[in-house]
Amino acid sequence: MRPSVFITQPVAPSATERLRIIADVEWNPDAMHTLTKDELCAAVRGHDILFCLLQDRVDGDVIAANTGLRAVASMKITPSDIDVAAATARRIPVTVIPPVVTEATADLHFGLLLAVARRVVEGDLLLRSGVFPGAQSIRLEGAYVWGKTIGLIGGGGRIGRAVAKRARGFSMRVLYWGPRRIAESEERELDLGYVPLDRLLAESDFVSVHAPLKPETHHLIGARELALMKPTAFLVNTARGPIVDEQALVRALADRRIAGAALDVFEREPDVEAALVTMSNVVLTPHQGSAVAELREAMAHVVVDNIVAVLEGRQPPNCWNPEIYRGGKP
Repeated sequence: MRPSVFITQPVAPSATERLRIIADVEWNPDAMHTLTKDELCAAVRGHDILFCLLQDRVDGDVIAANTGLRAVASMKITPSDIDVAAATARRIPVTVIPPVVTEATADLHFGLLLAVARRVVEGDLLLRSGVFPGAQSIRLEGAYVWGKTIGLIGGGGRIGRAVAKRARGFSMRVLYWGPRRIAESEERELDLGYVPLDRLLAESDFVSVHAPLKPETHHLIGARELALMKPTAFLVNTARGPIVDEQALVRALADRRIAGAALDVFEREPDVEAALVTMSNVVLTPHQGSAVAELREAMAHVVVDNIVAVLEGRQPPNCWNPEIYRGGKP
């Protein structure tokens, strides 16, 4: 009997076709619908392998829905929202993908930065509503990006460094802060200045968030940190939503203590703080940092590589819990 795979949302057809050579494949065809817990449980009950995406919450109940589940194959870099302990207890491999989203996320990050500084979304909405305020009207005056200071929180990481390279093209002064300072040779190569967090917040025209989400970075940017920023400064976050205290951000934006924000990630995804949606000085995108067609196709093929390894009885190349293979295959 052929093995069966369930995919929680459509992925690149070329990846699906590869899977169909070796397994029966079904998927949720609605790219706008994230499966509920009950739907995930139902999918797992009828399939050997779950191919899941970033937004899926695969908890212990989902994993327990099928005693014969052979793998949870995720298209995520880290298995957040997957109960790895529950899978490991049953010797079920949990697979991920390598950190391949750097350049795509950095592109979006800089796009959001430009959009909020130059009021691109406001201009687009005005024009679509039939209003053309005049080429030199003060209605849409924004802020320079060229020559300004950008402060990278977690700037020593992959995406922070990629944003730093883009900032150099705009003649920006680049500051960074993180728990560990990178080598001086790398600082010189990227023209980075390492400063304490409070100084970064006080001097930056754009505060750029790139830190990983850990217990110590939860609400790293809160009311105190926002109060240190310039009233003309912007906050840009494409890292993880809970790094920023959204309630504090809403208050800072409403009181004009900062000039604006651009966000691709949110504290309680998929829910977005209602007040943010109503603010004209905020640009919002729905966690689309990796949304580049050729990248998503490559990501899906990595997941397929992992699934093929499981079906062939091999340890998959991107296994998060390799300890289950000690002493032989599960």
